[in-house]
Amino acid sequence: MTQTPTADTPAREPARARFTVPAQHPMVAVLGSGDSLLRVIEKAFPAADIHVRGNEISAVGDAGEVALIQRLFDEMMLVLRTGQPMTEDAVERSIAMLRASGNGEGDGPETPAEVLTQNILSSRGRTIRPKTLNQKRYVDAIDKHTIVFGIGPAGTGKTYLAMAKAVQALQSKQVTRIILTRPAVEAGERLGFLPGTLYEKIDPYLRPLYDALHDMLDPDSIPKLMAAGTIEVAPLAYMRGRSQPTFTNVLTPDGWRPIGDLQVGDLVIGSNGEPTPVLGVYPQGERDIYRVTAQDGSWTLCCGEHLWTVRTASDKRRDKPWRVLETQEMIGDLRAAHARRYELPLLTEPVRLPERAVPMDPYALGLLLGDGCLTGSTTPSFATEDPELAVALESALPGVTVRHRGGPDYVLNRVKSPGDVVTLENPVTGALRALDLIGSRSNSKFVPDDYLQNSAEVRLAVLQGLLDSDGGPVTQQDRTCRIQYTTTSIMLRDDVIALVQSLGGVAYTRRRAAEGRKPGFANGREVGYRHDAHIVDIRLPEGIEPFRLARKRDTYHAAGGGGRPMRFIDSIEPAGREETVCIQVAAEDSLYVTTDYLLTHNTLNDAFIILDEAQNTSPEQMKMFLTRLGFESKIVITGDVTQVDLPSGTKSGLRQVQDILEGVDDVHFSRLSSQDVVRHKLVGRIVDAYEKYDSTHGTENGGHKGGRGTSGPKGK
Repeated sequence: MTQTPTADTPAREPARARFTVPAQHPMVAVLGSGDSLLRVIEKAFPAADIHVRGNEISAVGDAGEVALIQRLFDEMMLVLRTGQPMTEDAVERSIAMLRASGNGEGDGPETPAEVLTQNILSSRGRTIRPKTLNQKRYVDAIDKHTIVFGIGPAGTGKTYLAMAKAVQALQSKQVTRIILTRPAVEAGERLGFLPGTLYEKIDPYLRPLYDALHDMLDPDSIPKLMAAGTIEVAPLAYMRGRSQPTFTNVLTPDGWRPIGDLQVGDLVIGSNGEPTPVLGVYPQGERDIYRVTAQDGSWTLCCGEHLWTVRTASDKRRDKPWRVLETQEMIGDLRAAHARRYELPLLTEPVRLPERAVPMDPYALGLLLGDGCLTGSTTPSFATEDPELAVALESALPGVTVRHRGGPDYVLNRVKSPGDVVTLENPVTGALRALDLIGSRSNSKFVPDDYLQNSAEVRLAVLQGLLDSDGGPVTQQDRTCRIQYTTTSIMLRDDVIALVQSLGGVAYTRRRAAEGRKPGFANGREVGYRHDAHIVDIRLPEGIEPFRLARKRDTYHAAGGGGRPMRFIDSIEPAGREETVCIQVAAEDSLYVTTDYLLTHNTLNDAFIILDEAQNTSPEQMKMFLTRLGFESKIVITGDVTQVDLPSGTKSGLRQVQDILEGVDDVHFSRLSSQDVVRHKLVGRIVDAYEKYDSTHGTENGGHKGGRGTSGPKGK
């Protein structure tokens, strides 16, 4: 408004500014075709007159407006120098940013040129970049923070810009996969009554994500990337489906427990053998189950979306990192020529379990389980051709003397002291009785749980005793040395395998039938075989010493040791339907030990994960999603809290999470408004009108029922 001058208020001189357009920029690039850009500027600054002569632009009028015009043309020149054209929309947004900065509304140093020239992705002849100051700050926040919430009305480019950052991160190898997800809300129609297959039913919910992908990547490459698991597009419910049957055993410091019995805070064993806490437990309902079997015979059950860390021979040759694949991705692709394709990780260190008190030295127990007579009907005895073992046994059993009876036979007598009662029990017999081993014979021996679930030192000592007595190194020319153990007891066979696996090794077993075998000889007469023999071939990791007996130890090391244990997936087969549950653990690699000491996990590492339409998540779904975050991953969550499609009475997880996580380190909330709408200008006006209506009338559940914002091509 112009003030009329009086005697006390002398007329102010109008402000003047002159701007010269550099010769390399044609005036049409500055003023627009048919002076379209000039008309936008004149309309925005009615208190100033703008004149153009040749390549000079002058402005006369209100000092504030003239100063803004001067800054505007400076910013336009900066944009044009980058080779990017100015558009009417870009000019309008530049003016809005300059006015906000002049009014003190801006809280950062960003200029219009910085906003409009920040390229995120160039693809298929177009460049994707932010168009508003808030969009730039949103994009910058994605770079700086692990978890970013983009909250604002439809049309503000929340999802589109997040998608562009995800593709950029994938192409620059910052992540190895992109995961895009949305809650499949039934807005008035039940999915079960919609025609088509399951994927056809959920496709409309995910279509905006597919459309954005096609804007940013070669359409021919998208199916290949999705088939390889590099890009996954799925409803939120499927994101939680990395699960195992509730009865599946998981190793804890207290032994094996069904995964369905675990609770948040419980400890399970990770890939480094150390306990790691459970961060989340998520029941999954009934799901299709697969049996995943390794070539050593170990197996476990899981759903088709369950995640496995694997490596191929090509990955190993090229020194590539381990990859993460879903069970169903590997079905039908388990062989590379005649070799198994997918190698599984093994424990990097022996499992660390609490030490338990035991009634007998573990090495001595291993020797007696191998070559001891434990019937209880006679004095315990031991048979060996190696006097070294008899000496070691005696030193490990206090109060016992090992007496040589002749040949390979030794008797374990109690050391008597003056005044001893004759009927005192032999210490070995007492210990065996306490372990419930008295009366066991060669085909019924076993390793007691107090030794199986004990410290790594105790477990190794038991294994060494077993291998020194009934095992040995097997040398092969030009190959590392494997270890072989033989027993007629099925239980002892399984216990030896468990000991080996708990120390980070692998064990293969085969059976040699008693029937039809050529009899052996004892004391000059033939002796037939009454029980099948179970042969266990063992590979232990470097640093784990399998033998104490000198001759076996020397042979083992002279042959180069045991090499590197390896385990490969051999088969994946359907195994029915079961109630399932998924857990998340705090281990850095997200791995935990399940049945047969297999390592598996269900959080997502090295991934860029986008949750779109997050206003339609429940608080439970939001917590589940956030706690699935893996290492070296990034999460972007987008939504509009004014467009909630949840059933009446259900809270929005996006609303609640703002109160819970606001201010948490490495979590950022970017809020966009109607000023950031990059669709038709009318959309911004509609958003403002609804906000005005809401502020005066209020809305049920804090949002409009039935209005779902989509994420089409925006923010470009």
